[in-house]
Amino acid sequence: MDRRRFLLTSLAGVVVAPLGAEAQHAGKVARVGILSVGTAPAPEEVARSSFLAALTDLRWIAGQNIVFESRFAAGQTDRLSALAAELVQLKVDLIVTFLNQETLAAKQATASIPIVMVLGVYPVEAGLVASLARPGGNVTGTTVAPLAAAKYLEMLKQAVPKLARVAILWDPSFPGLSEVGDRERLELEARKLALTLVSIEVQRPDDIERALARIADERFGALWVVPVGPIPSRMPTLFPAREFVDAGGLMSYGYIREDLLRRAATYVDKILRGAKPGDLPVEQPTKFELVVNLKTARALGLTIPPALLARADQLIE
Repeated sequence: MDRRRFLLTSLAGVVVAPLGAEAQHAGKVARVGILSVGTAPAPEEVARSSFLAALTDLRWIAGQNIVFESRFAAGQTDRLSALAAELVQLKVDLIVTFLNQETLAAKQATASIPIVMVLGVYPVEAGLVASLARPGGNVTGTTVAPLAAAKYLEMLKQAVPKLARVAILWDPSFPGLSEVGDRERLELEARKLALTLVSIEVQRPDDIERALARIADERFGALWVVPVGPIPSRMPTLFPAREFVDAGGLMSYGYIREDLLRRAATYVDKILRGAKPGDLPVEQPTKFELVVNLKTARALGLTIPPALLARADQLIE
């Protein structure tokens, strides 16, 4: 899989592919829109979708009492507004989004159709909800946890004991990140570990090669990707979710995507049964996992310390 496709599909999760709206059944059939900046998933990904499985457990059967209208921007964020407008024109009962850009596009397109976000990043700061406890408006769902700077940097230092310089790769235009103002806190945590933290900004897929070239030229000891823009790289790299480690990254620590997808399905269920999104508190993840790819560690010439291995929830051989 090339870097561009990996960037576009990994964080969006396994979404439900378009299903035939031609299904005719007695009673009302719920129509759910899917808005994603990524690309359409392969059939085998759809078959494994924990989101679809959770809906089935809640008695929403695809093609029977629920159908999906999916719109994928294929990495072109400027298309999200038009795609969101299409879903509104179709008069879907609810829109499911993943990343903040999609949620903002949907929110700007409608103030009445409920929106369930799955991977909200600082949703209050991004202007998606009024608060986590009382979101108000038409947006609710699940959010990834705030950046745990100390833990991320500590794990990188454990994996690479002689580590001195860390590149942090992030998108300053990502809604919610720039408003948080975490830069000083991140640098403080880095100094406590005798680390120099250097910010490298990536706003578009076209920026990736430039960023990687700079990282190679300046000889950083490790790379931390926060929290959008996962990039495979030939250096010790820490990601926010395990999908990137499955694809060859060294380590990940953070939310469990499948859990958030299953939780998002419960929001869809409640709203389709009459609940108002503004009354449903936004949930933060309650479980986190540390995953280490030992094959990648060997390829990088790293020996992961036993203490860090003992903390791992899963080791990929």
